Amino acid sequence: MTDLSREHWEQQTLFPFLKKNPERKEKFETSSGIPLERVYGDDGGFPGEYPFTRGVQPTMYRGRLWTMRQYAGFATAEESNQRYKFLLAKGQTGLSIAFDLPTQIGYDPDDVMAQGEVGKVGVSIPSLDEMARLFEGIPLDKVSTSMTINAPASILLAMYIAVGKRQGVETKKLRGTIQNDILKEYIARGTYIFPPAPSMRLITDVFKFCKTEVPEWNTISISGYHVREAGCTAVQEVAFTLANGIEYVKAAISAGLDVDDFAPQLAFFFNAHNQFLEEVAKFRAARRMWATIMRDRFGAKNPKSWMLRFHTQTGGSTLTAQQPMNNVSRVTIQALAAVLGGTQSLHTNGMDEALQLPTESAVQVALRTQQIIAYESGVADTVDPLAGSYVIESLTDEIEKRAFAYIKQIDEMGGALSAIERGYVQNEIQDAAYRYQKAVESKEQIVVGVNEFVVKDDVKIQRLKIEDSVEKAQCEKINALKAKRDNSRVNELRSRLETTARGSENLMRLFVECVESDMTLGEICGTLRNVWGEYRPTL
Repeated sequence: MTDLSREHWEQQTLFPFLKKNPERKEKFETSSGIPLERVYGDDGGFPGEYPFTRGVQPTMYRGRLWTMRQYAGFATAEESNQRYKFLLAKGQTGLSIAFDLPTQIGYDPDDVMAQGEVGKVGVSIPSLDEMARLFEGIPLDKVSTSMTINAPASILLAMYIAVGKRQGVETKKLRGTIQNDILKEYIARGTYIFPPAPSMRLITDVFKFCKTEVPEWNTISISGYHVREAGCTAVQEVAFTLANGIEYVKAAISAGLDVDDFAPQLAFFFNAHNQFLEEVAKFRAARRMWATIMRDRFGAKNPKSWMLRFHTQTGGSTLTAQQPMNNVSRVTIQALAAVLGGTQSLHTNGMDEALQLPTESAVQVALRTQQIIAYESGVADTVDPLAGSYVIESLTDEIEKRAFAYIKQIDEMGGALSAIERGYVQNEIQDAAYRYQKAVESKEQIVVGVNEFVVKDDVKIQRLKIEDSVEKAQCEKINALKAKRDNSRVNELRSRLETTARGSENLMRLFVECVESDMTLGEICGTLRNVWGEYRPTL
């Protein structure tokens, strides 16, 4: 780039942005008093401008730090509510909700399919009353909430909207994200309900609804995290995630949406693993690739449509049950890679997550890890500080090249959904996972405390126990709700829902009406199951 390019960036991008978004402090300098420039180097482009290799905003963390969003949820709404208040009091800046397995696959706690799983790996939220208890004392106009929910994402969003209305919060002021990414469920995670066609309809219904009704909401979090947890490489994580993103964009356009009407509300979710330099480069490459895809492939005109904004979670699959204190070091390396890669929000795993749901002491250490990076390390004081490094720039280019080669193969198969149905993506992940496991077993890949530097000490950690009484209590609440509500109204809504599901009308407004009339998650999903059936993998 020439000096004129820097002048153009300052006049066209930086200065207008600074007028609306002042930086956090007046001076950024080292402990020795050496001033730190906002951006170093010209050769890699500038942050806030296409192709966004160096970041989606021109000031990045000098203007605002990433959202510190610790993923949490267990047992009942009341218990999870207390954890959220604990985290907010400790300095967390956004909520991230973990739902139990029955909620994730659309069953109420009194369903036979839910037995033994209620509240075990997340919080049980089968009704609007439970969603209201989850956010008791937490004003929804003051927080940004991310919900890790996929198959029934639209219904949980309807509940969140209804809770906001109960609190007197205007729907247009709600901020947050629903994961809402069903393709990666078919690939790696398995919490699907419906076949692909109606599942994609639910997703595009959310796109359409939120464009006007919840404009500050991220309508999908296209997730590489779970395919990486299943064993894929960093290159595959980028490739398969962006290929899924392409499939969602195609589906929305086919549903009649203009690309610039929904693309600014798309978000992404990536993993951060231990290969520090590769991880930093991975995030930079993904940003550049998505900008190219959206501008050149889909013809998006709005620069916000080109921006890949993403949340990062440190790698759960990298944590070890052996010597769990070592996980603090792993999480620190991973979190630093995410920050240096330009993440918009971050979850740091608790040291004990390879053994159980994290305790309060573990999540506090995890949150403090983010805060130390933010306030003590200095890495947030200049934008894209590793730019220009020979190895970082080379890795960024190589990851982009290899990931685009995967996307080309997937395109030739007819797109991500076709590639998933043929088992291509799953097989690639399985092969990569097998290669890694063989490397660990042969000690080609050292995992400290597992295959080298092993100790025989017993693991002593504080235990977080989910009582069996949780399931009974949740069943009693559901029975009480069904006894007090207007069941004739519920039956009317069930009939309307069935009719609408057979047609093509947007379902979101009806979902809000259903939950506000105390129709449960299981009842709504059960009605849709009767119309659409369930997805059954053929492989």
